[in-house]
Amino acid sequence: MSDVPKSHPRYLSLTLRDRIVEGVENGITSIHGLIAHGRGEAFDYLISEQTQSFATDAVCAAAAMLQLSNHPVISVNGNVAALVPKELIELGNILNAPLEVNIFHTESGREEKIRQHLLNNGANEVLMPSIDTQLQYIDSNRKYVHPEGIYKADVVFVPLEDGDRCEALRKMGKEVITVDLNPMSRTAKQASITIVDNVVRALPLLCETLQKSPSASDSQQIMTQYCNEDILQQALQHISRGTDG
Repeated sequence: MSDVPKSHPRYLSLTLRDRIVEGVENGITSIHGLIAHGRGEAFDYLISEQTQSFATDAVCAAAAMLQLSNHPVISVNGNVAALVPKELIELGNILNAPLEVNIFHTESGREEKIRQHLLNNGANEVLMPSIDTQLQYIDSNRKYVHPEGIYKADVVFVPLEDGDRCEALRKMGKEVITVDLNPMSRTAKQASITIVDNVVRALPLLCETLQKSPSASDSQQIMTQYCNEDILQQALQHISRGTDG
């Protein structure tokens, strides 16, 4: 990583860039992930690089949905593995939910490198996609899933998701929780719950919220009142007002 002084006004942003670059160098992140990260970074500027109230509300709903789920699964791609591996593992431990590798670009054995990276960061088990188990409604490599993981899940937590697979998961009757800085993306619009925030802020907040263990009745009430379209509109309104709005 480059030596970025903490006094630099772009310290956090540059540090996150370094994590993604390191992920590419280690074969964890696809080079295409650099473009995706840059796009997300631009939207982070537009929400003042802070967790806004619409993201907090979505995190509360996500925690409620995950607590009420029967078989939650955490899907991991290269960018999220590079940015928040320990937080993913903590979330899995809190939920007793498996981590499953699922990526679009599989060059150079990237799936196994992501799996090993997660294990090196403390994961006990990481599920891998199987060529014998496929999602419906999608033709890319992301259709391959583990039979006891994403294929069986009722709720899939998919930070930094691919729009095609989000749509496929929803068509299969699964709930999808995503973290997406772009409230206009296909994923954001199709997900059950969209946390419009940077994943490095959203994951710790989600873990913290889950550890408070709200009751099933409270979680059900939160889900009844939640509307993802309203959350996306709030995010768009915030962006349209500008970062000082």
